[in-house]
Amino acid sequence: MISTRSDLTASDMNRFLPAPSMPRFRVCRLASAIMLATLLSACAVGPDYVRPAQDLGETYKAAAMPGWNPAQPGDHLPRGPWWEIYGDAVLNDLMRQLDLGNQNVAQAEANYRAAIATLRNTRADLFPNVGVTGSATRSGNGRSSSSSVSGTDGGFSGSSGPSNQYTFQGTVSWEADIWGRVRRGVEADNAAAVGTAATLASTRLSQQSVLAQTYFQLRITDELRVLFERTVASFERSLRLTRNRYDAGLAPRVDVAVAQTQLESGRASLLEISQQRTLLENAMALLIGQPPSRFSLPQTAFVQNVPNIPVELPATLIERRPDVAAAERQAAAANARIGVAQAAWFPALTLSASGGWRSSDFAEWITAPARFWTLGPQLAATIFDAGARRAQVDQARAQYDAQAALYRQTVLTALREVEDYMATLSVQSRNQVVRLRALESARLSLRLTRNQYDEGLISYLDVANLETNALAAERDALNVVQSRLVASVQLIAALGGGWDVRTLTDPLDPADPATGVSQHNGPRAPAFSNRDMERPDAPRQSVE
Repeated sequence: MISTRSDLTASDMNRFLPAPSMPRFRVCRLASAIMLATLLSACAVGPDYVRPAQDLGETYKAAAMPGWNPAQPGDHLPRGPWWEIYGDAVLNDLMRQLDLGNQNVAQAEANYRAAIATLRNTRADLFPNVGVTGSATRSGNGRSSSSSVSGTDGGFSGSSGPSNQYTFQGTVSWEADIWGRVRRGVEADNAAAVGTAATLASTRLSQQSVLAQTYFQLRITDELRVLFERTVASFERSLRLTRNRYDAGLAPRVDVAVAQTQLESGRASLLEISQQRTLLENAMALLIGQPPSRFSLPQTAFVQNVPNIPVELPATLIERRPDVAAAERQAAAANARIGVAQAAWFPALTLSASGGWRSSDFAEWITAPARFWTLGPQLAATIFDAGARRAQVDQARAQYDAQAALYRQTVLTALREVEDYMATLSVQSRNQVVRLRALESARLSLRLTRNQYDEGLISYLDVANLETNALAAERDALNVVQSRLVASVQLIAALGGGWDVRTLTDPLDPADPATGVSQHNGPRAPAFSNRDMERPDAPRQSVE
């Protein structure tokens, strides 16, 4: 609001006029310098960032393999807790414990908080520094107070004694960001902070993937233990029957030896399976951040089908993979640091001002006569540095090239992983059909052979061979289920789980998404689904 009063006094007017010791033309020059610095601060040296180009391909090669077809509109991975697609309450609870107790995730989260603090520290350079100091000193020259007569008038001279000095002042200093050094630094640290957030998401996704794989391996191990417990019990019965037949003179001694060997081999395999379960259980305890002695997972019946997993086109992969987003943001940070290095070639303009009170008398310290002030710009530039600045620019450019190559390599690795796991699921789906057919044949052969043995037509060695084959077929069938479950988890993780690049936000403004990362707001690209892997003629991946 502008005042319209006309009754201002002379003292009121003096407050709006420059001090007598500061001529008007100096004020104008200082104001012009400030305006010029403000105008120049709109520019920033260094290249503007463009995401490194990388050929993603039009489609996945594995999509042409049997078992994959374009997904339906309703097919999509769940956002967020992707593991819920398996419908396992125990797995859901383990994932919640991992999010709270996993130390790798905790470390990544702490690194993210450190990156935010670094960004805030760099951003503070955009604003003036304001400080205040106060001091009280007493000083002397070391000689005692004395007086001597000087001249004919009886005056005194040469007296010396302690003196006091009281000072209180405030200072303001601001470096005009003419060449964008600070803004490029903020840009670099902002990108690095967003990249650290993506690294946190990538670490969490990786640990979740390992936990899910370990969980399914443990459940299949439980099923293998049940299988071998039944097998050992069957071998014990076979040994008893063989001994009875030997005692009755109906079987040779070699049959007893074969049955005994078969039983002991089964017991040894059961011990190995128990050991494997313990190791898997310990691995899960580490993942959820608990001591192995405090964690145990009871054995329970396990029936799990491999879920339908839609796979979108490669172009969308860079939006779903947090490690790709992290590598891209690191490339953006390296690009901004080129501008920081180039800004060192130009002079730095610092505007500073100070003012306060200084007096040798405490009673007159904070008074008008004791006032003092200073105001003025400072321009600093490096004339010769033996090529240090040029080396710093070259170093920044090389670091950007390295980060760009890392980004492209991360994208290629992501594409390869998706291709690998799609191919694995396709092959293992067909492999399961073959394995289950082989299992049925092995079971039929074993029944027929046992009937022949009971009739005394063959020796127990023939039965033992077929029992070994049937046991191997049972084990292979379970291993195929495990391979499919593990591959499905790996494929979901390779697709980014439930993560999306839109979850990344600007650390300085959480309401705005991070800039520089592709935002896909248009229609979703066609996807491929493994729906055909669950054909009616293919046995389900159930463990019964």
